[in-house]
Amino acid sequence: MNKDDDILVVKNIFKVFGDRPQEALKMLEKGADKDEIFKKTGQVVGVFDASFSVKRGEIFVIMGLSGSGKSTMVRLFNRLIEPTSGSIYLNGKEITGLNDKQLLDVRRKEMSMVFQSFALMPHMTVLENAAFGLEISGVAEQERNTRAREALAQVGLAGHEYSYPHQLSGGMQQRVGLARALANDPSILLMDEAFSALDPLIRTEMQDELIRLQAEQQRTIIFISHDLDEAIRIGHRIAIMEGGRIVQVGTPQEILNNPADAYVETFFKNVDSSKVLRAGDVARFESEIVVRQTNGATPDVPAIPYAFMVDNDGRFLGLLDNCAGRGEGPRQLAPKDLSVVAFDTPLHDVLGLAAAVPYPLPVVTREGALHGTISKDSLLKSLSRH
Repeated sequence: MNKDDDILVVKNIFKVFGDRPQEALKMLEKGADKDEIFKKTGQVVGVFDASFSVKRGEIFVIMGLSGSGKSTMVRLFNRLIEPTSGSIYLNGKEITGLNDKQLLDVRRKEMSMVFQSFALMPHMTVLENAAFGLEISGVAEQERNTRAREALAQVGLAGHEYSYPHQLSGGMQQRVGLARALANDPSILLMDEAFSALDPLIRTEMQDELIRLQAEQQRTIIFISHDLDEAIRIGHRIAIMEGGRIVQVGTPQEILNNPADAYVETFFKNVDSSKVLRAGDVARFESEIVVRQTNGATPDVPAIPYAFMVDNDGRFLGLLDNCAGRGEGPRQLAPKDLSVVAFDTPLHDVLGLAAAVPYPLPVVTREGALHGTISKDSLLKSLSRH
């Protein structure tokens, strides 16, 4: 992705709570930490010099422990709270300087928010709750009901339009809250600990629903969570926060393989890496076991048990079994006769395959090129590092 894919850009955002924010900022410039600032001034540093961007059509998870600043951060995006300094850009336009009317338009048309509490009106039907934001925006009844029905269908609540919140399960109530946000057709969906109050099974179900909606509609979703498993499961990229700072931004695989510091490393310490890493993350391209076919001729096979054959463009053509010690020539196996692993295959799904075949597993890209191979030894070593 390039910068043109950025839908939200955050530049040097600070948020200080208190009546002497400029004094706190000056102390921050001189190297003071948030604890020292609070002790000397009573000012609370919520966000410290945050800079990052969110890509169009991704699920971007901001996570950290309690007090890390993650919920403060999401409220800065739609200016439910005002930044002390810094800039936020939406679709290339700065929103930190908007007046009240312009900001209201952004909230109504560009951003919708789903909170941890369902915040449904108990005296309203499901349809009325889903259409409530549109009603506040002045949308005509027929149009808002049509859009609300469509949003309810998207989250699997078609047929429940005339039920009341007390007649629904917790998961269904949160679906109504999600439908209310979707009815506005926002550029960005903000979700603050949206599934935290749900039972584990319902929570997993809602995570699946969110992943499905994002895949179908290519929505941009910023999701706040304190749950690492949830962040890894749904996030295309994750921003780790500590003490108001953005410590690291990256895919789950990038962060697991290259943690920015000891805090992030500790955070990911107990993660099952086989569920995070992909085959392509651990495959290694070893040129000594790769041979190229030229003009359709089977190349000479080096004196090793197995070699992997590619064409001049690097596309995987098959495996050459040297049949060492059996007095036979090399045997060629086509990809259809092999266990071939796609680059994006979760490592957890590779474990059984690696144990079942005698040869290293070939890992190929979407274009069919040989990315590398995974042997039993390399797989075990990779898992043991994490």
